Amino acid sequence: MKRARIILADDHTLTLEGIRAVIEPHHEIVGMVLDGRALVGAALRLNPDLILLDITMPLLNGVDAAVQIKKSLSRVKLLFVTMHVNPAYLEAALSAGGNGYVLKSVAREELLEAIQSVMSGRIYVSPALSSEHLERFKDPSRAAASLRLSMREREILQLIAEGRSAKEIAHVLAISVKTVAFHRENIKRKLGLRTTAELTKHAIEQGLV
Repeated sequence: MKRARIILADDHTLTLEGIRAVIEPHHEIVGMVLDGRALVGAALRLNPDLILLDITMPLLNGVDAAVQIKKSLSRVKLLFVTMHVNPAYLEAALSAGGNGYVLKSVAREELLEAIQSVMSGRIYVSPALSSEHLERFKDPSRAAASLRLSMREREILQLIAEGRSAKEIAHVLAISVKTVAFHRENIKRKLGLRTTAELTKHAIEQGLV
């Protein structure tokens, strides 16, 4: 199998180095980034064959980063490497254009097989994500509520939960403070929450931060 050009994205340096150690003997690592916005920029600049990305990353989560990347690079393969076993996240990752979903707990054992499957045009999902294993997640509605927010709303929710002020959020997203406030009220309404503390708690529970 030909060596793939790969970007790695995870907010933990040790995780990045661990993944790199597994796959570098077999493929070319062209970039490593620590947040979702950096990933989008690196992907557009480097045009890789494959991106390995986490779901929970600062500034922009992996699902929304994947959607943005796919708009410009429709042929790039996306392999999510994540701790999330909730089926709502698996569904969101695949809906965003993901080609594979590997649990971090088994990444060392499965990564090379997953990469081969994805690069061959197949979908790969960790076998541990069987229907029996997912049985304890009978109601993924809380996660799904977050995923039903618009992409811009999820961006703002994540930044609120990271403790950023309205002014900082406006700067990061290149929008007005008034627009940030408008989106924040929409998020509260959709999630049935009232305070910034509740928004932060919800975002943490759903793995957005």
